[in-house]
Amino acid sequence: MATGDPDVFPSQDVKQSTKPLLKGTATPKKAKITFDVMKMLDPHQLKPDSTETERIMNVLDETAAKLEMSSLIPHVVDSLDRFADMLGPEITKNLLELRKLSMEMECLLASSGEETTTRAEEQRGHLCFLEQRLKCSVRNVLRLFLANPSLPQALKPKAGAGESPAEGFVKAFGVFRNFMLERLLTSPMEEKGKIQFVEDISLQIKQHAEAITALQAKLAAAIQAREDEIHKKDNMIEDLKTRIQDVAKDSKISFQKIKEEGENQQRVELQASQSRCAGLQQDIEQLQTQLTALVVEHRASELALRKRKCRLEMEIWNWVQKYDTDMAEKQAEYEEVDAAYVEEKAQLALLTQKHALLLQEYTQIEEERKMLQEKEEEALKELNTKNRAAARIQALWKGYLVRCLYKPRRKKGKGKGKGKKGKK
Repeated sequence: MATGDPDVFPSQDVKQSTKPLLKGTATPKKAKITFDVMKMLDPHQLKPDSTETERIMNVLDETAAKLEMSSLIPHVVDSLDRFADMLGPEITKNLLELRKLSMEMECLLASSGEETTTRAEEQRGHLCFLEQRLKCSVRNVLRLFLANPSLPQALKPKAGAGESPAEGFVKAFGVFRNFMLERLLTSPMEEKGKIQFVEDISLQIKQHAEAITALQAKLAAAIQAREDEIHKKDNMIEDLKTRIQDVAKDSKISFQKIKEEGENQQRVELQASQSRCAGLQQDIEQLQTQLTALVVEHRASELALRKRKCRLEMEIWNWVQKYDTDMAEKQAEYEEVDAAYVEEKAQLALLTQKHALLLQEYTQIEEERKMLQEKEEEALKELNTKNRAAARIQALWKGYLVRCLYKPRRKKGKGKGKGKKGKK
């Protein structure tokens, strides 16, 4: 849907153009606002304008793709023998497990109403366990499908699935995705402009309906007046006919005269009515010419804006390409630095391991040195003790030798003293 097509909102365009022409000329500001609103109402021209919007739309697109894959799983499981060669052994194995779990859950759900209340809790626990296994199996199948994106596209036409609730949900999700895109790309000012545009259109419709009602009332009054007048004339004719029946000759002449007067009056009124219709037709043609001029002007403005939009989109695309190039260079640099970091980290781990071994050896050597030092200190202490003991023994021995040496001399000295005393 393009904003410049004449088929888009035709009644709104006519009402918007005729209202200013009936009451005055349309202002350029109103024309610009109307064009902007018509541009906002075109969802096919919308494109993401921010990284957050692109991420949200990527998440929605991935979810839609997964939903389509999920809707294909039941049809593929039902015809697994036909698709076994295309799917491969790993996917076939996971699908067989999924079918087995589905059959077990169906059997358990079918037999849950027939069991007594004593086994209800056991069945509920078993059902929860089967549900978890079924979810894990579905996730595994989706991962395998995502690893081979061409496989779902090849299975989709061959599955030949009819309309199902899952496909209805996928379509509804697609509608939701488009609605979210339109909501994300519509700014508050544009939303306000849409609301104001709808309110203006409603007001114009209301005013035009009131004008049409008033004109219809005038037309009905004119028709009623004309019918009354004709009715009066008919009454007059009937009266004249009765008089003609009474007086044949006089009434015939009078009737002919009145008839001629009526025809002349009717002719005059017909000419007046035709002149009024011609004037109204001329006004309509003039308004149509003005409408055509306004449409041409708006289309020229739209073409200029479209060219500007294309130019801006090209500039944005160039900036995005430049950004992608810069990010690729940064990513390459980052990968190079990361590789160097991983290598240095490996070297650090090796050195740390060597350091731990050396630290263990160093600790063992320190303990051995400490033990040797303690032994040396004990030996030195024992040697000092022995030296002190030997010094004391030597001192005692020397004292003993000295005493033994000086003892005879003392005895001799004592003998000499006694002899001297006897001589005296």
